[in-house]
Amino acid sequence: MLLGALLVLLLGGAGPASAHAALRSTDPADGSVLKSSPAGITLTFTESVSLLDDSFRVLDPDNQRVDTGEARHADGRSETAQVPLTEKLGTGTFTVAWRVVSADSHPVSGAFTFSVGRPSPTTAVLSAGPTEDPATSGLFKIGRYLAYGAATLVIGIGVFVAVCRPPDVRPLRKPLLAGFWVLVGTSVFLLLLRAPYEEGTGPAGAFDLTGLQRTLTGRPGLALLARLALLAATAVLLLRLRRLRRQDDREQPTRAYLAAGAVLAVSLALTWAAAEHASAGIQVPAAMASSALHLLAMAAWLGGLASLLTLLHRTDLPAVVAARFSRVATASVIVLAATGVYQSWRGLGTLDTLTTTTYGRVLLAKLAAVALLLLAGTWSRHWTKRWTAAEPETTAEATTEAARKTEPSPVAVGATMTAEPPTATDSTPQPATDPASGSPSDPTRVAPPEDAHRRALRRSVLVEVAVSVVVLLFTTILTATLPGRAAAEAAASERSAGLPVASVIDVPFAVGNARGKVQVTLDPGRVGGNSVQAVAYAVDGGLVPLPELRMSFTLPSQDIGPLDAKLTDRGGYWSTPSVNLPLPGTWEMKLTVRVSEIDQVSVTRPVRIER
Repeated sequence: MLLGALLVLLLGGAGPASAHAALRSTDPADGSVLKSSPAGITLTFTESVSLLDDSFRVLDPDNQRVDTGEARHADGRSETAQVPLTEKLGTGTFTVAWRVVSADSHPVSGAFTFSVGRPSPTTAVLSAGPTEDPATSGLFKIGRYLAYGAATLVIGIGVFVAVCRPPDVRPLRKPLLAGFWVLVGTSVFLLLLRAPYEEGTGPAGAFDLTGLQRTLTGRPGLALLARLALLAATAVLLLRLRRLRRQDDREQPTRAYLAAGAVLAVSLALTWAAAEHASAGIQVPAAMASSALHLLAMAAWLGGLASLLTLLHRTDLPAVVAARFSRVATASVIVLAATGVYQSWRGLGTLDTLTTTTYGRVLLAKLAAVALLLLAGTWSRHWTKRWTAAEPETTAEATTEAARKTEPSPVAVGATMTAEPPTATDSTPQPATDPASGSPSDPTRVAPPEDAHRRALRRSVLVEVAVSVVVLLFTTILTATLPGRAAAEAAASERSAGLPVASVIDVPFAVGNARGKVQVTLDPGRVGGNSVQAVAYAVDGGLVPLPELRMSFTLPSQDIGPLDAKLTDRGGYWSTPSVNLPLPGTWEMKLTVRVSEIDQVSVTRPVRIER
């Protein structure tokens, strides 16, 4: 499951950047025609952003880069990005490509066009590929996932040992050290990979000292440095605790050690809260506190599950330890529920975004996984209660039976007796001994009830640990997804500002020996006039010249259409300045592609038109 989760994260890195600062407006506006050259270009976002060395690229109609000044925040406002133009722009259509880093550490990029004087017949062509390097993005996401898992182990095992007090903690040393060193390694890894992740370049950029220097001055870099410093303090604490154990294996950590561990755990959780969703948006102090509590509760629950599973497999764990952890898990679930509800409200804003945004759908998937985890936890709680109830009864019965068999006479009642081992001359056959339990291995003997309950608990805890891997996966994906509140706010800003929101539809075709797709851009994809551009691509990505391309729109629910788009060949692509779609709804777009005098095919695709 872990390998599958890492593969999903790696393959998921091939898409466009999924960031958390949404573009609110541009000046000049997207698609606008200005009478004269502007003095500069300004972008406004839904939250604070930081700028890169190459945050803006302005391309003229001939695809040549225009000289610009240094990017800065407009009027000192952190949610803006502005670049001055050092030369006066000529006539034609200009393309602006931009890239910034949102306040919660994720890069966001995009492009728009504006014209001076009149639009150009041709404009600069930007790559339609991903806005980030797939390898860098995939590696960065894997690093974040492993960091979450390692923190869960380190914090969870610490809470389990301190609260549940297992008699033998030696089996937990290896998973604790593994989690510690993975957390150290991923922190260094993320620190080095931060600069190429922000810039959208390849992993080799991790060795660029200039990028590393910029990372160390930003909030995400400072949070990672703080995490490494806290891990160094954690190492010192672990070494002192190990020395304490060596002096007296029964010695328990003092309150000072427990308090130091609690402070380190809370501080580690804050290094995530300070550089992710909680650090931007509304109610930042409350959000950071909620995020830290959410992470600590998750670690106490999931890390404790891993600890319990380890001890159930390797030691004769008393039932009382499992009972203590059951109470810890219950408290963790209560904290997770309270903080999760708050964070969901903060990220979604309205219930509509729960199903209409990627963030909402991922959150629903995570809630489904958590529901499975709670179901398995309820089953574990059931077996813990039965094991706890059965253990003292069986122990008492065994003690009474042993006393009865070793009691020689009524005179010896109350005396301490020790059974003599059989001598070499004793010919009475002795039953074989089970090396695991030390009891006779009689095949007809029925296992004590607590053994059956212990095995059942071990199976249910194993299921919980498996599902927790999936929960951690969805948690990592959520931290890399635009919150529903920001998405809705950006869409509302675009509508109020008149920014077009284009719909891009890929229509595959196959006729004769020709195979490919027609990429149709419907701008803005809303009621009223829409411009249409259609470009035909071959399977290898090259352009396909078409002798004819026809397009029509029909709204079956209202019996409207077909409306002919009247496409015109523009020499490499087909377009029309305006096709009027008067009503919202799901329209049927019919595309007729002719590739020769006798070969043509018609394909129909649904198109959603918003009000």
